Amino acid sequence: MDEAKGLQQFRTPGEMRMAVRAWQAAGLRVGLVPTMGALHAGHLSLVERIAEVVDRVIVSIFVNPTQFGPDEDFAAYPRPIARDLAALADQPADAVYLPDAATMYPEDFSTSVQVGTLGKILEGKFRPGHFEGVATVVTKLLGASRADVAIFGEKDYQQLVVIRRLVRDLDLGTEILAAPIVREPDGLALSSRNAYLDAQARAVAPALYRTLCALKKAAQSGGELRALEREGVRRLREAGFEAVDYCTFRDPETLQEISRLDRPARLLAVARLAGTRLLDNLEVVPIGGG
Repeated sequence: MDEAKGLQQFRTPGEMRMAVRAWQAAGLRVGLVPTMGALHAGHLSLVERIAEVVDRVIVSIFVNPTQFGPDEDFAAYPRPIARDLAALADQPADAVYLPDAATMYPEDFSTSVQVGTLGKILEGKFRPGHFEGVATVVTKLLGASRADVAIFGEKDYQQLVVIRRLVRDLDLGTEILAAPIVREPDGLALSSRNAYLDAQARAVAPALYRTLCALKKAAQSGGELRALEREGVRRLREAGFEAVDYCTFRDPETLQEISRLDRPARLLAVARLAGTRLLDNLEVVPIGGG
């Protein structure tokens, strides 16, 4: 176990588990913030939020290879570990878990976790196997940490739904907290992949949020949802996005398509800009509360 600037560093599940056992034996609640590093203000908001409800906070940093497809950006994904540790030193974090790939997936590793239909629609359709990788690594992180609470951001909304179902179905006993999306002043949702955008693409990117806001308002005013989805695709293409993977109103728990806004819904979209997939979503509540 390493230690720098007061931040304990764990490299193996055993090191982390030993510390957590001691904390919990002393009556302390432990929170986990799973990340892939390249920390930004959105990640740090998760640390601050979970620190309000637990006594000790662990941040895990691991770029998980099993949730990347063969043609995705695993090799290029930013890994500024020194910067990340410096950022955490100023946060209410007590420890960081830094496993390597050999620790997480030994040579004879053969187990995976599947989440059924939830993992095959939307992102699962465009990124086959992605949620199997997510579910497997989250199960390992929750098992290794024995955390009382874990927190995930709403930007990756389908991931949040998948993890809640995973924890429920497997009786993992970890409380799952959701944190709201953190945005730039122009509305762009914070993401580590925003660093891929050049100046021209960055100027176009906020159109995704603006479009979702317009669709939300129209839906609350009685607009037909399928027509609004088509309008959203049209607006995004006109704004300069090369492609729109989906723009859809869904049930917030099952992620199944809904036909009318007669209850709270989630509007989710993914659009491609300069080779980067940008995700965003909004809660849509019928006027009057639904």
